[in-house]
Amino acid sequence: MSLFQPLKDQLSEAAAAFVGDGAVSSILTGLVEDVDRALREELEIFPVCHHSPASALAMVRRLREKQPKVIYLELCEDLAPLLTELRNCRLPVALQAFATELDGFPKGSGPLSVVAPITEASAEYQAISYALETPDVELVLVDRSSDHVFQWLPREQEKEPAKPGEEAGLHGDAVGVEIGDLRPRFAELEEHLLHHGKVRHWSEWWDQYVEQPLSGADYDTYRQVMVLIGSLFRRLRPEDDRLAVDEERERYMWTRMREHLAASGADPADCLYVCGAFHAASRVEQFGLAATAPYEIGPRTGTRWLYGLIPSSHSAIEAQFGLASGSVSIAAATWAKAVTRSKLTPFQLSGQKGTRKRAVKLSAPAAPAQLADRLTGFLSSPPKLDALDEAGLLGWSVDIVRLARRNGYLASTADAIAVFETSILLAGMRNRTRPTPYDFQDAAVTCIEKDVVPGRRDVRRLCEILLGGDRIGSVGYDALPPLAQNVYDRLRPLGVDLDRRTLQRALLDLHSDPELLPCSDLLWMLRYLLPGDAARPIMGERRLGERPIQESWDLAIGRNQRAIIELGYEGVTIEQVLEQRLRRKVWEPDATAAVALAAVEDAILFLGGGRIADELGARAVELLAAERSVDDAPDVLRRIRRLLSYYRTAEPVLPAWCEAFVTEGYAHYCTLLPTAFVEDETGVRQVSAMLGFLFTMEGLALALGCDRAQLEIAVRQSHPESPAKVALLWAAQHLLGLLPLAELRSRCDELLANPLVIPSFPQYITGFVQAMEPAPALSGFVVEVISKAFGRLPDQVLLPWLPKLITTLRDQAGELMPVLVREAGRTFPGSLTAVDAWTPPWARTAAPPASKAVAPAASGPVAELLAGHPAACDAAAGLLGCEGGWRPVAAGAGPEHPEAAALLTHHPDTTLALAALLS
Repeated sequence: MSLFQPLKDQLSEAAAAFVGDGAVSSILTGLVEDVDRALREELEIFPVCHHSPASALAMVRRLREKQPKVIYLELCEDLAPLLTELRNCRLPVALQAFATELDGFPKGSGPLSVVAPITEASAEYQAISYALETPDVELVLVDRSSDHVFQWLPREQEKEPAKPGEEAGLHGDAVGVEIGDLRPRFAELEEHLLHHGKVRHWSEWWDQYVEQPLSGADYDTYRQVMVLIGSLFRRLRPEDDRLAVDEERERYMWTRMREHLAASGADPADCLYVCGAFHAASRVEQFGLAATAPYEIGPRTGTRWLYGLIPSSHSAIEAQFGLASGSVSIAAATWAKAVTRSKLTPFQLSGQKGTRKRAVKLSAPAAPAQLADRLTGFLSSPPKLDALDEAGLLGWSVDIVRLARRNGYLASTADAIAVFETSILLAGMRNRTRPTPYDFQDAAVTCIEKDVVPGRRDVRRLCEILLGGDRIGSVGYDALPPLAQNVYDRLRPLGVDLDRRTLQRALLDLHSDPELLPCSDLLWMLRYLLPGDAARPIMGERRLGERPIQESWDLAIGRNQRAIIELGYEGVTIEQVLEQRLRRKVWEPDATAAVALAAVEDAILFLGGGRIADELGARAVELLAAERSVDDAPDVLRRIRRLLSYYRTAEPVLPAWCEAFVTEGYAHYCTLLPTAFVEDETGVRQVSAMLGFLFTMEGLALALGCDRAQLEIAVRQSHPESPAKVALLWAAQHLLGLLPLAELRSRCDELLANPLVIPSFPQYITGFVQAMEPAPALSGFVVEVISKAFGRLPDQVLLPWLPKLITTLRDQAGELMPVLVREAGRTFPGSLTAVDAWTPPWARTAAPPASKAVAPAASGPVAELLAGHPAACDAAAGLLGCEGGWRPVAAGAGPEHPEAAALLTHHPDTTLALAALLS
């Protein structure tokens, strides 16, 4: 006869009396059968709930009584080597498996990350501590590997991603591994429980109806009730893919345990299987040591997994696993209070940071007790009500008022009394004699937070702080990967505490203390690789060819420890990771020439250039040649100018890739120029940048073998229609000598005189302003055009046109406006009094030259010599391209300058002396 047969009969009779025979009766009796099956299993099953103080207390009690030699734990089996590193950490932390080099997973699905958070108030931590601190005890992780987690992920019902924020930042987008996930998977069931339990969320229901009754219960009662709850949630569930994955996990774990028992020869009586209560009520055919149903574990993929520890926090756990805000902090406070009340000594790893060492003495293991039905008594009798802890509640009430006053609330002693009485009142309305932290929270919000002030912490958050706050863990130095240790070692000369989570200011005087220059280099690399608040420069910058003198940094290395640890999964040193990132960046499918040039610049700034810069530069040449658009032309022009300027001052010769980039860019932009002029998708800014590249790089390109005729042909083939591009074309023609400045000025005057063109004249001005990119000398002409427009247009045309001009210049030519303003400052007078008498340079006309008759040909020996031998003179004129004919020599023509002839006649000595000198 079954141990629980009387309970089954009682439940069957109750179901028949209320609803008749049917599904309800089978569910109720099935729950009891699941409990009976789990208890009769040869291998003792310990059901737990995720981060449950009641489970942790029961685990401590059971470990001291049974003292098992082997503990099977529901945790990814490949995380086992990390458990010993928990000694060097401050809880909570998370075990992490990380992979970037994928083999066997869909392309683009990486990086892959799995985390398993560990807190002190959890049964798994107590089991781990017991196994690692007790000699001759073996801890075996039996759950699927991290690789299998992602192999099975497409079949899982994925959770809603956590909202981005600080609370989820410690775990990022990693997949969480839960030990003992106990929550109704049937939405209607959860809603029913919350409604009738008079609570707001699931964490409060669990605390009221499970945590509090089981915190002081004996082991048999705890075990039977937890399996019953797991069976209830298992039977009342929707049909989804998640159950299939859970059953696969159960087959996996039972197969691993049978394999270990067969290999080690351990006695099942000395073993303990720690798993979630949901899995304890499993009904798969592989359940139990006596099962013979075969199950084949699939192989792992070729993905290379990396393992480590990352910091965690209560809020990160809540955000990742969908728990109510503050529930993990309340669980930690409940655990601490229960440990004090029960006078239990929990297990703890030696050397654990943030906790005080507790002496643990194990007595002889207790004899195995006979199984008894504790479930019937628990379900039929009311729970034992704890007496009201008036001192503890009064202390909370006083402390929350003090904390509220510090945060700007007008709270007083009367509010403390009101919080105390309201907590008792709310607990009574919810059928509790002892107020829980949730009752206290509601009472504090009701009595203190009478209004909400922006920027002020709400009272609910103050209650969480009071009850322990968002405890944040950290990974110790010895448990860090080599890269993170290297970062800590290299930053040690700064004299800051890198473990602190608050901002710290670091001052670097590199002129007087050049030994800090390596720290500066490392900080700039961390600035590039880590989130923005990890290392933020306050003073100082990195530019090509410049040497830093002084720098000031705001550092939050401790707050971003997870990011530094994950960098350690990519390489051994920061330099190696940065080099890999730069290479990966330029070989992405969407990489462009501008991206590659930016990578070259970063390689010079952070890695000193050299081979990596040449490699990235060669990739930039390939990308430029393959591009079919000019969207990035402004960025390309700006970066290649900066790089050429750097190499000309820092290197004896230009690198080969720079020369190849200039020649390739000259041919590339000449080819695309006619199309860019007529395409509507190509903006004025892009065409201006193309012309800027062609004209400013022309000297170097021609020296490297390019042909200027290619540019002339491209300009002649361009026929734009938009006003701004027409102005750019005129500027290009002027630079090529095809359009003199006088003709360009006359064309602009014609535009201003045409009423039909005036509405679009701002676009012409935009084009001329953009033309200052390839032709800075045109800045004076642009000032002239704008000045003429302001001077000639009537007010009824100018006033509606002025806002459009200003917005156009601001949006499309903002960086060129300083050049235009400086040119205007040089052109216009500097004082108001000089404006009235000022005449614009373009309005000043030179006096017409006096008309004079055509002078006859000069006479004299030279003229006679040339006239006597005209062939030589004609040949020289033809070679120089001079046109014209010979003028006859006038008979009796005197000298052209009679004053000079008279001077020489009156003073012949000078002439004779000069002749003697030349003879």
